[in-house]
Amino acid sequence: MSSEARAEPFAVTDILDIHRTLLRNTDAREIAGVIRDKQNWIGGNDYNPVGATYVPPPSEYVGDLLEDLCRFIERDDLPPVAQAAIAHSQFENVHPFADGNGRTGRALIYSTLRRSGEIRDYIPPISLVLGSEPNAYVNGFGAYSQGDVSTWCATFSDATARAARAAWQLAEEIERCQEAWLERLGKPRKDSTVRQLVDILPEQPVIEVPVAQQLTGKSHVAVGSAIKQLEESGILVKLNERKWGRVWECDEVLEFVDAFEKSVSTP
Repeated sequence: MSSEARAEPFAVTDILDIHRTLLRNTDAREIAGVIRDKQNWIGGNDYNPVGATYVPPPSEYVGDLLEDLCRFIERDDLPPVAQAAIAHSQFENVHPFADGNGRTGRALIYSTLRRSGEIRDYIPPISLVLGSEPNAYVNGFGAYSQGDVSTWCATFSDATARAARAAWQLAEEIERCQEAWLERLGKPRKDSTVRQLVDILPEQPVIEVPVAQQLTGKSHVAVGSAIKQLEESGILVKLNERKWGRVWECDEVLEFVDAFEKSVSTP
């Protein structure tokens, strides 16, 4: 495991930043990045934990538990997938926030895997796969809570393998699509603006001129001309007719992503 991947320490403030980012534009933004100071629970009713599926630790223990979790995430002597599985489940068991624990816990999966150097250029949709089999997901959490870490790690590993295979297939489909676009465009030069935009579209399927300028480093005129070429070739579709702030989208990429999400969300 490279020292570069482990260069930055991981602290509770990082977890708070993740939570703050995920909730900042929601109705719960007033609690974004704020550790709970009251008891919460999962399931049952809104008034007391009677009948709850799970009751997390009391609020006074949450700070220490998050510190312990961060120390675990900083370890470099564990298989990355097992480390991400345990970190995710431990976070969900601590349930440190009044709301947004699920979103933050899923983001923590990718933070852990990136720190280990396991994923660099793409994000396998592990959380989508886990969500497609809620019974296995909940049972895995239950097993972890009872000390059966192996069952949960096996569930998580299966989901990770399935997500990685699906992501690889999506990448291949998009590469074939890009090759077809280049043929349609007459095989533009590698240093041309339109070629750069073809490379960018998979990660930026909705685009406007200022964003394209920032990503390519090319002039407003060059980007405008390239977008026009892509529009005339049917690769981009204009979303509005405003004189300023025009936006285009690549329907083919969005269709690929939509089909991909449906495929991994189906058991």
